[in-house]
Amino acid sequence: MRPTVELLGSDLVERIIAEGMALLVDPGVRVHNEEALGLLAEAGADVDREEQIARIPERVVRRALETAPSEFYLYALDGQPAVHYGGDDVHFNPCSTALTILDSQTQRQRPPVTADLVRFVKLIETLPQMDAQSTALVCSDVPREIADLYRLHVALSYMHKPIVTGAFRKDTLRIMKDLLVAAVGDEATLSAKPVAVFDVCPSPPLLWSDLACQNLIDCARSDIPTQLISMPLAGATAPVTLAGSVIQHAAESLSGVTICQLAKPGAPIVWGGSPAAVDMRKGTTPMGAVETMMIDGSYAEIGKHLGLPVQAYMALSDSKTVDYQAGMETAMGAIIAALSGLNNVSGPGMLDFESCQSLEKL
Repeated sequence: MRPTVELLGSDLVERIIAEGMALLVDPGVRVHNEEALGLLAEAGADVDREEQIARIPERVVRRALETAPSEFYLYALDGQPAVHYGGDDVHFNPCSTALTILDSQTQRQRPPVTADLVRFVKLIETLPQMDAQSTALVCSDVPREIADLYRLHVALSYMHKPIVTGAFRKDTLRIMKDLLVAAVGDEATLSAKPVAVFDVCPSPPLLWSDLACQNLIDCARSDIPTQLISMPLAGATAPVTLAGSVIQHAAESLSGVTICQLAKPGAPIVWGGSPAAVDMRKGTTPMGAVETMMIDGSYAEIGKHLGLPVQAYMALSDSKTVDYQAGMETAMGAIIAALSGLNNVSGPGMLDFESCQSLEKL
């Protein structure tokens, strides 16, 4: 037996889902991708192609939820199951896409380079608490045009565990898939035993970019699992109330599940996110604030109620160094994540408002 924490209750869960569904009709979701608009229109959504707005009725969303899997596995490169997305199983990975690294010698932040990513991947392989790898550093010593596929190539050269990653461009996703196929042997093996999950991010409020939509569609059709990373910022790009931000998160995530399942029914998808409660005085997005963690725990309840695997960016800190603040915020986030039954917790090692990675903190 394991204790759990619930922040909403069944009545509020149902109300949040209902209001999220209502937002998908009025005002609807802005979708900057022609293929996604076509899928939505064919399914019965009211699509304004000139304004690039889709108004998605609840029946279309409910059909998509019926085909979305309630669980799936990520596999290590030897074909053994390593991460179970489903139920209340909890796994940790070290977040993604840090813009800086805390230098071990100077204790100052600097742009990461390839050697840092190699050390990072090797370290994760030795940590039993980390169930998955992550392309967590953007290497500054390579051209920006290949940054996403390059960091996956480096990781695959040293890793055994499955990996959380993501594409920065529409044309690099195909190459990243080819790298994964080469790592496991063939496309059939990658489809049957996926070794990677791709983060796909809607843009708050209620907008899907051309890049995010295309990545979502292409991953679904390639049998590559995706994680929806909705990022409502309470008081900035979302309502200032925590419940209002959870409602917006629900609407953005429901639209993502719908697009994914219209592209390929049964494609594995995760109800995830990286929200924050904005500090109005400083203009920052505190990931270690309890209000942020309350949004995370609340949307996890929504995802579980809908029968979907769940993810969150937690167990991280807003401190700029590895100190008592970093320990306190990380511990608080990890405990709330575990008690919420979050299947994939991204964040250990992260500092400075989710922008810096630290090997010492890992």
